[in-house]
Amino acid sequence: MSPTCKHFLRSLAVAAAVAATLMPPAVAQTAGKPAAVARPAAKAADPAMSPEAAAVKKLLEQRFPGASVGSVARSGYFGLYEAQFDGQLVYTDAKVAYVIVGSVYDATTKQNLSEERLRKLNRVAWDSLPLELAIKKVKGNGSRKLAVFSDADCPYCARLETELKGIDDVTIYTFLYPIDQLHPDSARKSKQIWCSADRLKAWDEFFVSGKLPDNKGECDTPLAATHTLGEKLRVNATPTLVFADGSIVPGALPKDRLEAALVTAAVESKKIAAEAKQ
Repeated sequence: MSPTCKHFLRSLAVAAAVAATLMPPAVAQTAGKPAAVARPAAKAADPAMSPEAAAVKKLLEQRFPGASVGSVARSGYFGLYEAQFDGQLVYTDAKVAYVIVGSVYDATTKQNLSEERLRKLNRVAWDSLPLELAIKKVKGNGSRKLAVFSDADCPYCARLETELKGIDDVTIYTFLYPIDQLHPDSARKSKQIWCSADRLKAWDEFFVSGKLPDNKGECDTPLAATHTLGEKLRVNATPTLVFADGSIVPGALPKDRLEAALVTAAVESKKIAAEAKQ
């Protein structure tokens, strides 16, 4: 990758950090970094992409060799195009003479429109998740759905577990996702928890008291499969949350943001299901 492209990618990271200061904090751990935003998997270009958008995509790939450019479409702002660029949204003109890095906000509602758009573009099909590889927990009527990629030794995962205690009427699927670079002992603990006769009880007890089940973790575990799944979804931070509408959000969200996201996801998932039937 050229030095210019590397500098541009670094500017994306800086822009993301600046944007983060405008939003309520959501923390996650990543290998090699204390906290960062996970990079969702870039979607393949839409086969129905307009010729103009396809031309913009080609120019972006030429200007920034080595960068991952996904979907490109005309935005609703100033005649610019939006492009998925290495897991973020950037904006550019038709000739890719200029590229704007950063988020678009609604000045009235203070809503991050770029973030909402990116969440929709990066959705995964909930039904495609191999939920049999996760530890299942039903709270209340369990009507809402949430999947979590979690590391047993991750402090932010522990924070999320505390926040989830205040959330009801949800089914939580926890994928054991140890990050070896940060916590070399987490895989061992995850295996012991999975090999317990009561995995959910073992998981909950570990976060309350640090107690592990009395076994050597020598049963068949899904750790390799969940690692592959995480790579496919570009999960590089724990915790990472997947909501019922397929939106992927990294970080230990506080209770109020969790509740709001669950409500939104429930509505969006119904819309997606209805559209699929049409």
